[in-house]
Amino acid sequence: MAISEQVEQTAGYGAESIQVLKGLEAVRVRPGMYIGNTDIRGLHHLVDEVVVNSVDEARAGRGSRIEVVLQADGAVFVRDYGGGIPPEEHPQEQRSTLEVVMTQLHAGGKFGGDSYKFSGGLHGVGVSVVNALSDWMRVETRRHGRAWVQEYERGVPLYPVRELGPVEDSGVLTTFRADPEIFSTLDYDFNTLAERFREMAYLTRGLWIAFRDERYDREMNYYFEGGVVSFVRHLNRSRTVLHAQPVVIHRTTEQGVVDAALQYSDSFTETIFSFANGINTRHGGTHLTGFRAALTRSLNTYARKAGFLKEQEGNLSGEDVREGVTAIVSVQLANPQFTSQDKLELANAEMGPLVQTVVNEGLSQWLDENPADVKRILEKVVLASRAREAAQKARAAIRKGVLEGASLPGKLADCSDRNPEHCELYLVEGDCAGGSAKQGRDRRFQAILPLRGKILNVEKAQSRPEKLLANEQIRYIITALGTGIADRFDAKKLRYHRAIIMTDADVDGAHIRTLLLTVFFRYLAPLIEEGHLYIAQPPLFRVEHSRTVRYAYSEAERDAIIQEFHGRNPRVSRYKGLGEMSAQQLWETTMDPARRTMLRVSFDDGVAADQVFSMLMGEDVAQRKRFIEAHAKTVKDLDI
Repeated sequence: MAISEQVEQTAGYGAESIQVLKGLEAVRVRPGMYIGNTDIRGLHHLVDEVVVNSVDEARAGRGSRIEVVLQADGAVFVRDYGGGIPPEEHPQEQRSTLEVVMTQLHAGGKFGGDSYKFSGGLHGVGVSVVNALSDWMRVETRRHGRAWVQEYERGVPLYPVRELGPVEDSGVLTTFRADPEIFSTLDYDFNTLAERFREMAYLTRGLWIAFRDERYDREMNYYFEGGVVSFVRHLNRSRTVLHAQPVVIHRTTEQGVVDAALQYSDSFTETIFSFANGINTRHGGTHLTGFRAALTRSLNTYARKAGFLKEQEGNLSGEDVREGVTAIVSVQLANPQFTSQDKLELANAEMGPLVQTVVNEGLSQWLDENPADVKRILEKVVLASRAREAAQKARAAIRKGVLEGASLPGKLADCSDRNPEHCELYLVEGDCAGGSAKQGRDRRFQAILPLRGKILNVEKAQSRPEKLLANEQIRYIITALGTGIADRFDAKKLRYHRAIIMTDADVDGAHIRTLLLTVFFRYLAPLIEEGHLYIAQPPLFRVEHSRTVRYAYSEAERDAIIQEFHGRNPRVSRYKGLGEMSAQQLWETTMDPARRTMLRVSFDDGVAADQVFSMLMGEDVAQRKRFIEAHAKTVKDLDI
């Protein structure tokens, strides 16, 4: 029976069933394979692909200025002053090289020869993918004193490449409009793109990026003569540093270029970002492993030689020497290899030993030449080591209770399903709201953990893991999740695939939500990266007329509902907190999967996220005030 059914199902499968997608058709059919997704991140990815090509020109020594404009009509304009795309006929394709580059995958100047020794656009698919996913695109290339142009609709040329005439400069001018049939939004976020361009400018010393948004009349310009050194100073601007001048390491070898800068502060957290050919390798890789090994080895060697470590004392651990360090590790190499298509982790084996050797030599020299600065650094890291050893027994006891099979918190109302993929944990503000949530939930898959009051500000406390776990509310969260933290973190032990922060829709609720987000970002970041953290969206208003009840999540929505009742004077109630809702109301508005609205927490740029948490939750009050004043007019959630 099973065999005959299989025959029937495959009887119509033959050569005619095979669909062949030509040219850029495959990109439009499966855009996610090329840009990851089609939401705002994919939209920004289009800009990134075009700008990275221009950055590669600058890295190759052709042009030092890039202009990016978000035009009022929704199009994006990118211009560089590099060498331009060759317009002449391609010897193999018998058509203009410009057209080949713009309409054919894996066609570009980055597969061989000396045009691009180190390139961020790796596979020759970037600009052609942007063309395929744009409803209109125009590319003008200026080269050898003349200009040529071609336009496209959804990747298809509208006419052969045309010559425009003489010009005095060189480079490529690209204008494209993302296709609304592909993307769920065409609303570019200025701040997200600005942070990315700032990052590019830091990593390419001497590059000027001019970014303008014609929609809202905003403009930013980035130019950093110091390169990665300026980057480190930027990251540490809200911290108290232990030495004024960052350590600078630069070496060009046959294998590639290593650029690194590091600076210690009085914080207890590690802030290290790694890059390969300008690509943010958020998961690190061989270059980061080499850097960390060199840092540990160099400081141990110096500490022994200078007497900071006694004979009977053990070596400083990697955790000790990275406490309070802020660093940028950037490498350039000819043939980068990554562990996945999203390029989050560098896999080139040769880069580990190269970075370790270069950093070890450069750092050792700096340590010998700066004894006063080194004294402050080693006093800090040796203290960290001794504190770690002194607290080892207590910490082991805490961690054993929290991370290794401890009983679940007494206030946790767990769910009955034991498959983590089906389960979700609500972190609820207050016992009252927690009680309503426990009554209103679906007990099969929804667990509730009430949290009392505002939890510890881990950014301001700058706590080591053992101090963090000593805080009752945070310990409850980590125990319930099951993953552990720091060196004991294990994502495979996650007990709920959705952790949902549910706080009041007011200022206090926003503060508690931010405190919780800080804990997740600093100590449970993989859960955010893997899409496990959400924010519940409870309503602000209840609008009732006769027996009809509607809920509003903003003042504008409230006003619209009132208008729908056509002047019948409905009764409007504002919820001051989750505790004012009955269990049924909380289920209907905030917890029912069929009707609720939740926001998934994510971050595309770890550098920008690090800066926001340092600014909002750190010790520098003056900088936080400036940030609030600068963004007061664009704030989305404000309770007065």
